[in-house]
Amino acid sequence: MVHTVESLLSAGFAPSRICFVIGYQGDQLRKFFGPDFVYAEQTELLGTAHAAFTGMRVLPQDVQQVLVMGGDDSAFYSQGTMRTFIEKHSGQGAHLSLLTAHVEDPSQLGRIVRSPDGSVMIVEKEYLTPEQASIKEISTGTFCFERAWFESVFPSMPRMKKLNEYGLPAALSMAQEQGKRCEMVQLDDTSEWFGINTLENLQEADQRKKLKGN
Repeated sequence: MVHTVESLLSAGFAPSRICFVIGYQGDQLRKFFGPDFVYAEQTELLGTAHAAFTGMRVLPQDVQQVLVMGGDDSAFYSQGTMRTFIEKHSGQGAHLSLLTAHVEDPSQLGRIVRSPDGSVMIVEKEYLTPEQASIKEISTGTFCFERAWFESVFPSMPRMKKLNEYGLPAALSMAQEQGKRCEMVQLDDTSEWFGINTLENLQEADQRKKLKGN
C-alpha cells in the first residue's frame, strides 16, 4: 500500500484527496500514514461498491471524479499508469472507466466479456461458460467514476447473489443500462497488476517487491 500511495502522490494527488477505507486494524493504518490523509470507516463489510460509496462520502465536495482501487491489487501500479487512466476517463467524459488486463492464467479470475453490440460484462469465474473461460482479459478492479453519478445509483444497486454484497461490477451493468458512457482501458504493462487473494499470492508479491528493490 505504501507504493500505491507514493505513486498517487507522484501522480499529483494531494493527501487530502486520498481516502483510505478502513476497518479491521484501521487505527494502525491511521497511525502509519498520519493525519494529512482522509479516512472512512466501513463498519459493515458489504462489498467493494459499498466501500467505494463509504469513501466517496468523506472526500472534499469539489472532487468530481474518483479513482477507486484495491490497496493490494494496485501494489505495482506506476504513477504513469494512474495518470494515463485518469486522463482517458476525463478526456472521454465517461461516467465509468475500468482498467483491464490480459493475463496468461486467468483461471481464478472473472473475465471481461465483450459483445458485438459494444456492451461489456464482468463475469465472475463461477458463472463462466466454456467459451467465456477461454478469455484472457480480466478486470483489475480499478475504476474511475463520475462521483455524482455513482452516489446517485448506489442506493438502488443490487447485491451479488452468492455473497449478498454490493460489488463494483454491478456499477458497469447499471451504467450501460442507463446509456452512460463507459470506457475500457487496457493496462499496457500487465506486470503492473498483481491480485493478492491467497497467502501464496502475498508471498509472491513480497518476492517481486524485493527483486524490484534490487
